[in-house]
Order: sequence, then C-alpha cells, then structure tokens
Amino acid sequence: MTQVVVLGAGYAGAGAITKLEQVTDGSVDITWISDDDYHLVLHEAHRVIRDPNARSKITIPVEEIKSRDTRFVESHVTGVDVDDRVVSLRDADDVDYDYLLVALGSATAFYGIDGLEAHSLTLKGLDDALEIHDAVESAAADATHAEPARVVVGGAGLSGIQATGELAGYRDDEGAPIELTLVEGLDEIFPGNDPSVQSALRERLEARDVNIMCGDFISSVDDDVIYVGGGEDEPATELDYDVLIWTGGITGQEELADADVDKDERSNRIYADRDFQTSDPRVFAIGDTALVEQGPDDVAPPTAQAAWQAADVAGENLARAARGEPLKTWTYDDKGTVISIGEDAVAHDVDVVPFGTFGGFGAKALKKFIAARWIADVSSVGNAIDAWSDL
Repeated sequence: MTQVVVLGAGYAGAGAITKLEQVTDGSVDITWISDDDYHLVLHEAHRVIRDPNARSKITIPVEEIKSRDTRFVESHVTGVDVDDRVVSLRDADDVDYDYLLVALGSATAFYGIDGLEAHSLTLKGLDDALEIHDAVESAAADATHAEPARVVVGGAGLSGIQATGELAGYRDDEGAPIELTLVEGLDEIFPGNDPSVQSALRERLEARDVNIMCGDFISSVDDDVIYVGGGEDEPATELDYDVLIWTGGITGQEELADADVDKDERSNRIYADRDFQTSDPRVFAIGDTALVEQGPDDVAPPTAQAAWQAADVAGENLARAARGEPLKTWTYDDKGTVISIGEDAVAHDVDVVPFGTFGGFGAKALKKFIAARWIADVSSVGNAIDAWSDL
C-alpha cells in the first residue's frame, strides 16, 4: 500500500490531512507527524498573551481532526532523506514514505542582528505566547506607575500588531504599569499595504497608548537596551526595555537544510510549483515552509489564509499522486485582511463586504467568524461555538 506522510500540524498540515482523508480511496496508508499532539489556531495565539485560559479554545487535539485509520506520531523531525525516502525523528523510529508533504511552518528570522536572538521572545507557538504572558506579568509586578515595565515589540506586521493589541488589553485589564512600544524598520506599520489600513491600525494602537517608532531598524540588543538605527555618521537611538518580543520575519526550518530539494539559499524555504511538487516529484511542500510559485517572480504569501486555501488542493494532490493521476494547480485568492487590536479589529478589502477599510463591531465579528469557521472545518461546529467568546 502507498505510504503518504504529512509533516506538521499547522494550518497547512491539518488542512491537508482533512482533505486527504476525504478523497482517499483506501489505497494509501497515512502517517501524520508533528511536534505537538494538537493543532494550534496560530493566528489567534496572541489571545493567550492576554489570557492564558484562551489556550484551551484555540488548540484542537489531533484525535479530533484525523480519522481512526490515520497514524499519528508525536515527534520532532530531524531530517528528510529524499534518496531513501525516509523521515528521521528525534525520539521515534524513522518513517518511510512514498509521497511526502512538508508543512513544518517557519522559524523566526533574526537577520544576524547582534544580541537579538539571545535577548528576545518570539511568537511562533503556544508555549511562546505563554512565555510572553509570564515575562510581562513578572516585569509589571516589579514596576510602578512612576517607573513602568518597558515592553517592546519588534516588527509591525500581522503578528506584531496583534501581539501589541493584546499586551495593551492585558495592561488595561490588570491596571498594570506597562509602557508599550512598537518598532518597525520600514516607514509605516503593516508595511507594503494600503495606506488606509495602515492609518486605521495606527489610529487604534495610538488610542491604546502604544508608542510607535518607524523608519529605522533595530541594529543591536544587549541586556537592557535596544539600539535602533545609527551608522557611521550618527549614533543609534537607545531604547531601554524589560521585555522584548521579536516578530520581524520568518525563515525556513534548519532541520530541512540537508534535504536534497531546491531551496532558497537565503531563507532555506523549499521551492514548490503551483501543484506543490518540489524538485523531487515525491516531495510536496506547502505553507510557510515553502515558496509556492504563483507566476513569474511571485510566490504565495506566508499567511494563514494562503495555507488554508492551499491545503485543500495539496491534500487532494497527494491522493492523486498516489493513484498516478494528473495533479491540480493552485492560485492564491486574496479574500482580504482582518487584524485584531485587542478587543477591536480592522478589516480591509474583504470580498464579502462592499467597502474598503472598516473597524468596529463588523470587523470584530468577521475576525471571530473566520477563526470559528476554520475550527469547524477541521474539527466540529461544537468546538467552534465553544471557542467563539475567546476569539
């Protein structure tokens, strides 16, 4: 029987497993491998920064996602040998495959900035969100309103903005003495996006007493100070901090460095065609792990929305490959953006509404609906309803 193996339990992996199980004709054995025995609704992980109890609502046990026939292995992938078609695991037996889907997500990129990795917290998973909560809580406990805890978020993309919003919510809920600063190296927050949504996000963050610094990159970090900008002719701006959270970029997983498939030399992410096939026809890649072709010099964005869409086609293509059938291709369809800022949210260019950028109740309800629909798709409507109040 054909052995199909899926690596990762993020949006891409969980979605692909769900689709693969739906379309398989029983001629394949499916093995699903992940570090954790749950799927994390990652674009809601920032909620845990504010309220650790939210974790039970945004984690779904794999047993509630997969079928009984799919084998699950909880272990860390340490390597992939495409010649022998073997996945190596840290604390479990090697797993052979006929077809492999790599959906291991991404790692945080530190860009060689001196001291950044050693002194910052990241937001790539549930444990990270809990660590941020604990660090901020501890810093606030040692602070006063005259000398508040200085919490800095580096990187003002989706993760940075949403994390900052939850930190502001935590500060306000607890009456905690916290000073919040959001640092972005480019000229505006949510860089590369429409000025109307950038303005709406900035307005809401500043209304929550968030200091925003744009236009200079973090150049180095030590135990107490973040150095921003600077150069030969001018000194860096010194930013004192107690907690630094870094959300400034992604790169590939180091465990895939030796896998013999074509990868981007800088980021170590795997090149994949629009059918998710890599340079090895038995290896497919999807999600943040991959650079999925979308046309000349264009790849799919590393977003939850893209992973959800792609997973459906990738899961079907695994079944098609096992049956020797032609593969489907996938084109990303941008359905708009919804970003939370604590209890508020901003939506932009959403295809189900007739206007551009908006906030308030409509944006907040839409943000909840998107997360709830995903939870229902991969597990159950009951889980989605149960999670609603915490989304």
